[in-house]
Amino acid sequence: MHANYWQCLRVSFTIRREHMRRGSTLLLIVVAFVGVIVAVAVSILHNGLSARARPSAMEEMIARNAWHLSIPSDARAMRNPLSASEENLKDARLHFADHCAICHANDGSGDALFGRGLYPKPPDLRQAETQNRSDGELFWIIENGVRFTGMPSFASHGMDNDSWKLVLFIRHLPKLTAEERIEMSRYNPKSPEDREEEKDEDDFLNGTTPQKSGTSNSHP
Repeated sequence: MHANYWQCLRVSFTIRREHMRRGSTLLLIVVAFVGVIVAVAVSILHNGLSARARPSAMEEMIARNAWHLSIPSDARAMRNPLSASEENLKDARLHFADHCAICHANDGSGDALFGRGLYPKPPDLRQAETQNRSDGELFWIIENGVRFTGMPSFASHGMDNDSWKLVLFIRHLPKLTAEERIEMSRYNPKSPEDREEEKDEDDFLNGTTPQKSGTSNSHP
């Protein structure tokens, strides 16, 4: 009888301790959640909803971890089936200039017209945060995009090889040469005014007098 009493007491104490542990864990989760809400509220009160503000360190940490967890493990394990040949890199370089540089800049820095106005800002693709990702992660991001950012999905814009070639080019970005950047600039999207100015420059360099638009001022 005495042994049963102590056994029951021990079981009761174990159950109570387990309940306390679960309660403490739940409390920590609630406190962390409230902390995130407070941090976001303070950020909004300080910066409003402006896209010009820089995300806080907490926002960046949460986004980085959520981003990593959102990518399926089998996708992270994928390997690039293409080699970094001169032809593949050139295809990717010109594709990047035409489709990606408007946000990421030709050199991958993110210092571009649209990139500077996005929230969060595009990452510097040359840095470890991107370069340390697996080929499969980069491919998945290009194909599927990233929610709540300016990164769209490009899965419907071409064949898988286009995205794998872009992965090769992202790996090459830290070694991008000045000649390659000049070549890319010719493939960047341009307004009609930019194209007209570029044509005038080419005409001048070729010794041809640029044709001015507009009507003539001569009189009959």
